[in-house]
This record gives sequence, C-alpha cells and structure tokens, in this order.
Amino acid sequence: MNQSVDTIASNLFRVKQSIAKVASVAKRNPDEIRLIAVTKTHSHEAVAAAIEAGHKDFGESTTQEALAKISHLANPSITWHFIGHLQTNKAKFIPGNFSWLHSLDNLDLARKLSRRAQELSANINILIEVNITRDPKKHGIAPDVLADFVEQFLKENLSALSLRGLMTIGPHVVPEKEIRGCFARLRELRDACRTRYALPGFTELSMGMSGDYVEAIKEGATMLRVGTAIFGDRDYSKK
Repeated sequence: MNQSVDTIASNLFRVKQSIAKVASVAKRNPDEIRLIAVTKTHSHEAVAAAIEAGHKDFGESTTQEALAKISHLANPSITWHFIGHLQTNKAKFIPGNFSWLHSLDNLDLARKLSRRAQELSANINILIEVNITRDPKKHGIAPDVLADFVEQFLKENLSALSLRGLMTIGPHVVPEKEIRGCFARLRELRDACRTRYALPGFTELSMGMSGDYVEAIKEGATMLRVGTAIFGDRDYSKK
C-alpha cells in the first residue's frame, strides 16, 4: 500500500542519512552516490510525495507503467532511469523519456535505441547489465564476455548512446561476505574495461537495493536502486 506524504519524506531522509553514514565509514563522499527511488507499482501520488521531499532521481522497470507516470507528472526537473529488462520492441519508448538505461544486454537493442535517440536529437546514458552471479533466471551479460561486448559496442559507433558503466543485481539472501564479493567483482570489471578501452566516462556502478545497499556502498556503488525502504512494499493492485 502506498504510504503517506510524510512517511515517504521520512523514509527518504532516513535512507539518505544511512547512505551518508555508511559512506563516511567507507571513507567515501556521499555526494558521489546517487539514490534512485524505485517507483515500480507505486502511484504517481507517491512519486509526487518524493518530489515534494526534494528527490529527483526515479527508476521504473516497465515502459507502460513508467510512461503513464512521466506523462502525468510532466516534471522536467526529474531524471528518469529505466532499470528493468528492456525488450527490443520497447526501445522506441526510452529516448526522450529516460536519461538513463541501466540494463543494456544486447547490441540489437543498442542499435535500436541509438536510431530512435538520433531521430529525437536525444542522448541516453547507458549501463551494461552484468549477470554477476551467473543466475540463469537473471538477465545480463556474463562476466567473462563483458570485455568483448564492450569492444563490439564501441565498434558500432553509436553516437547517441553514452557508455557510462555497469549494473548488476546482487545475490539473494546470502552472507555479507558473498554479497560484497559480487559487488567487488563488478567494480573490478568496470575498472578493467575503463582502462582497457580508455573510457574516462565509464565510472558508474549501479548496484545495491533496499536489502543490500549498505554492502554496495562499501564496494563502490555510485547508484543505488531503492524502492521498498522508501515507498513500502510494492502495491501490485496498482500495477
């Protein structure tokens, strides 16, 4: 169920305070960590409450739900992030609506995104999704073929797409050491690709959600995708 305006504002404040505290312990600048409020299944009223509380970065996982909220809110100060798996036939909805795509996992999708973005004179910041746990139920590029994928992407010369970093979904209900190990591996992959292909803008690590963002911060996350800790449990009656 969607929470009240005051509750959402309080939750946002608490999460941001937690991020700042963990960042300080990890000797990191909290300003380098972007909190993406994930609004999947939550109403546009819930998003409006977060905006009223001063938040500007929001993430959605489906184009249909996202486009309805983007249209209803029509707020140019908001930055929208598409964080879910994107089918190639939905690529046309991303340019012009989203500034960031966190889940690139194939070149055909990249080509379609670039063509549409060029038509709209738009640019999209791109993160490659990596299946760091090699879970067959998850999407993403396998870690051992990531470097080749980056090389192929760069050869495409997709000028409307800015390659900015990597995204992953951490393992579910495992010890902290294992969670941190997965996130550390993603950081190592980013650093290796950034050096190998001389990509100064390849800096982002989108990792960590409501249950594991603390571990993600400790391992260098620059983007956290947090929904439940801000908006409460997902309201599937609104989906």
